Amino acid sequence: MWYCSCGVIQTDRGVWLRNLEEENPEFWRSSAQNTLCSALSRKHNTNVAKNILLFLGDGMGVTTITAARILKGQLQNRSGEETIMNMDTFPFVGLAKVTHSFLKNFQIPDSAATATAYLCGVKTNLNTVGVSAAARNGVCRSQKGNEVTSILKWAKDAGKSVGIVTTTRVQHATPAASYAHSASRTWYSDADLPTSAVTGGCLDIASQLLRNTDIDVIIGGGRKYMTPKGFPDPEYPTDLSAQGQRKDNRNLVNEWLSMKEGKPSLSRVIFGLMWREITEKAIRILKKNPKGFFLLVEGGRIDQGHHDSRASMALHEAVALDDAVARGLELTNEEETLTVVTADHSHAFTFNGYPFRGNSILGKSPIFAMDFLPYTTLMYGNGPGIKITDNKRPDIRNVDTTDKDYVQQSAAPLDSETHGGEDVALFARGPMAHLYQGVYEQSYIPHAMAFAACVGTNQEHSIFVMKTYILISH
Repeated sequence: MWYCSCGVIQTDRGVWLRNLEEENPEFWRSSAQNTLCSALSRKHNTNVAKNILLFLGDGMGVTTITAARILKGQLQNRSGEETIMNMDTFPFVGLAKVTHSFLKNFQIPDSAATATAYLCGVKTNLNTVGVSAAARNGVCRSQKGNEVTSILKWAKDAGKSVGIVTTTRVQHATPAASYAHSASRTWYSDADLPTSAVTGGCLDIASQLLRNTDIDVIIGGGRKYMTPKGFPDPEYPTDLSAQGQRKDNRNLVNEWLSMKEGKPSLSRVIFGLMWREITEKAIRILKKNPKGFFLLVEGGRIDQGHHDSRASMALHEAVALDDAVARGLELTNEEETLTVVTADHSHAFTFNGYPFRGNSILGKSPIFAMDFLPYTTLMYGNGPGIKITDNKRPDIRNVDTTDKDYVQQSAAPLDSETHGGEDVALFARGPMAHLYQGVYEQSYIPHAMAFAACVGTNQEHSIFVMKTYILISH
């Protein structure tokens, strides 16, 4: 329980003492000097990256990171504001511009266009994955000849092991852009292909999971897109919505297992705090390759929570992703592993109000609005949370806004809350991590990874430039 006096004193004696320390200017001067010393002693790691770990928080904008930081501390029975996320400890931070997909398309992109940017290195059109902007949404014939490959394939072609871990389906936009080429992100299985796509020879995303790149580890959902129509799910046999959907009668799960001949198998998604375990499992398998690995780890339910305006769901997933980051750092060597944490886009999500320090991040502001009603600290610019009766907002004084299923208030009514268009943060650590300083296009991200690891179509050039750079820097 929190007891406010001047808005800061709590039952936790450690926090109370810290607040007393913060009244002394020397506390802040000392803190600044420590940060300054850390910055001055920072050296660039110019090693070649043997491994690349990419943690992608789907929809994890800066507001989400800040709110998740506070939630993480409060879950540990602390005030929250002073918490340090694992990603906060990364020495290099930049901003990626996601304000548009293709220049003539949309000002704010979706997860398909952004995934193609940060994985394949090109900007493209809304709803398309693994293709250039010359392809058109839903037009199969425009896909041919406009396919682009990803950092996952570049790494595989260089002899590295590669993997995907996601809390959504493995055919979803983010993982799909790493291995598939599709004029529509919604062509999950052959049952989703329109007649024009079938006659045009376009393949569904699930079948491309086996066809395009030999992926060593796949952990995620989406099994129904890989099994025959009506095929009962082995874990949820009575759930009709989980039954297979494929019209071609193929069982892609069995086909993938046969291809691997006893190697690690495709798994269903595991949510929440099990993230550390599934991330660890993937890394332990991939790191057996002496040439290194590339691993994409996606926190997809951040985005799903925001679209539903359920901030609790989004923030808990962000905290779980940060825990997975910690496990990734524990299992790898900073001298040889480039670790990047970023987001594909933000959301119309705000952190507002002047709540007292230590107030639940999922709680209410102590200041009432002009209609004499309270509002939540976290709100959405649009979404399903708007409920107006007789020109009045609902009175939430007796509503538990910290409940995991609470739908946050919003300004404009929509069935599903939208993405935000502001820049997203990128945290980097390891070989050549300093290449991620400043502000850059999102499509720059995989090119810097490729340079750091000396992979990709310009591999020989990258090696030459890398050696020259190292020589000059020393």
